[in-house]
Amino acid sequence: MPAEQARTGTITRVRYTILAVILLLATIAYADRAILSISAAGIKKEFGLSAIQLGYVLSAFSWAYVVGQIPGGLLLDRFGTKKVYGTALVLWSVATFLIGVIGEITAEVSIAVALLFALRFAVGLIEGPSFPANARVAVMWFPKGERGLATSVFACASYVAVAIFSPISGWLVSMFGWPAPFFALGVLGVFAAVVWAVVMRTPRNHPGVSQAELDHIIAGGALVDIDSKKELQVRQHASWAIVRTLLGNRMLWCAYIGQYCGVALSYFFITWFPIYLVQGRGMNIMQAGFATFVPSVAGFLGGMVGGATSDALIRHGWSVSWARKTPYIVGMMVGASLVLAAFTEDNALIVALMALAFFGKGVAVGAGTWAVVSDTAPKEAVGLAGSIFNCIGNIGGIVTPIIFGYLVQATGGYSVGLYFVAAHCVVAALVYLLVMGRIERVQAA
Repeated sequence: MPAEQARTGTITRVRYTILAVILLLATIAYADRAILSISAAGIKKEFGLSAIQLGYVLSAFSWAYVVGQIPGGLLLDRFGTKKVYGTALVLWSVATFLIGVIGEITAEVSIAVALLFALRFAVGLIEGPSFPANARVAVMWFPKGERGLATSVFACASYVAVAIFSPISGWLVSMFGWPAPFFALGVLGVFAAVVWAVVMRTPRNHPGVSQAELDHIIAGGALVDIDSKKELQVRQHASWAIVRTLLGNRMLWCAYIGQYCGVALSYFFITWFPIYLVQGRGMNIMQAGFATFVPSVAGFLGGMVGGATSDALIRHGWSVSWARKTPYIVGMMVGASLVLAAFTEDNALIVALMALAFFGKGVAVGAGTWAVVSDTAPKEAVGLAGSIFNCIGNIGGIVTPIIFGYLVQATGGYSVGLYFVAAHCVVAALVYLLVMGRIERVQAA
């Protein structure tokens, strides 16, 4: 119905439809990252890769993802979320599809490794704006008292992606070979881009939003106009003063470190964990795909619990600082429990311990990562702030697969790698508890 008619109705819930689409896009983005680990055994067998070569290929996405963050954020702040996100989704889906044809192009190890690295690098570079775009949507559509839950939905998309696509990818690989998941996700991504183009609007211009919902969003502190044509036209290019502000703030640096540690844990899960189950625990590809399901569901549920708890604490009078930090600190300490997997040989117990750890990590992510960025970013540079946060954080996605590969190669096992990953959880909790200080919106210089 026309926007002026919708304005006269009762309160609507269009923001949750927008959130559902964001979850779809974020899930596809994470699935594109995760499917390589499911296909890795087949790729390694076909091309004869070493553990170190595989570690570099697994990290290729993150090298480019880090590089693409700042340009992606600047593009979002300059041209708006809808255009930039939609274009990026189509392009990275095409690159994902092309990975599946590498085996038809060459059987030479060096060329295959180069093509794998190059295409994964391309996917990472193009995905650069994706999660900063999600943060822009959250701050545009959701009041502060609902923003923790909203950001937890897309922040925990990694668990949805692994829960859904790991079993499916395992089945596809077992039935059709390792390229099949890349073909499937490439096609799905283009379909999702069409959904995004149809559904996404700004709150003031969405035909389904009632005046009551718009008033509720605005009263809660949402920046509803950051993607309006007027704002985009008059917005100045990011100045060095804004960059210095974002890089010189202690609170933000603690958030950056927290994101780094959380990403390190996530990338262990979506890169080496399925390989660990196959090579270290003797599972086949389908079993490993299904074994990741329980920790993935636990992580997503943890994210919902963390985001909802954080929002509830704010509504009950807690400061934003402690409402965001408390679930984060508790969650990351629970996440460190994954190290206990090094002390058991029972596969079922290992999966259960991973589920507990990723429930805790989900609680932390839901409460204290992207929600903090949405609460604190200068309104002039929401995209850039999210990009810097994600850029620094995703260095963990470069370091973890490589270091883990070296640790496996050097020790012949996975126990030391588990200690390495668990240590990140402890560091993150201590930084939020002892160093971060008050969480508040940063004013641009």
